[in-house]
Amino acid sequence: MGRDGSLGAFEELVLLAVLRGRGKAYGMTVRREIVERSGRSVSIGAVYATLERLEKKGLVDSSLVEGNDARRGRARRYFRVLPAGVDALERTRAGRAGLWEGVDLDAAAAHAEEAG
Repeated sequence: MGRDGSLGAFEELVLLAVLRGRGKAYGMTVRREIVERSGRSVSIGAVYATLERLEKKGLVDSSLVEGNDARRGRARRYFRVLPAGVDALERTRAGRAGLWEGVDLDAAAAHAEEAG
């Protein structure tokens, strides 16, 4: 997170994917959501490292659910976004909106073509 409490781009993606999981988000579902929605290739290690960092920052918490026969007895850690995580997403969205305000991509593209 930046000094203003905004999130880095990947932290933002992970938090949004956890929110989209509606209480059923675990590492692989977070990774899958990011890949499907953003088209970005993401390693599961990067997802877990980011989830751990977000948990240390108090933006998400997790609970370990015991395994069952369908998962061959393996436990699974589910994540949920905490109020501080929602606040960080709101600050990040507002900051990005402020940067985009007044940006004219058509004019920027035309200028880039003239310069190139």
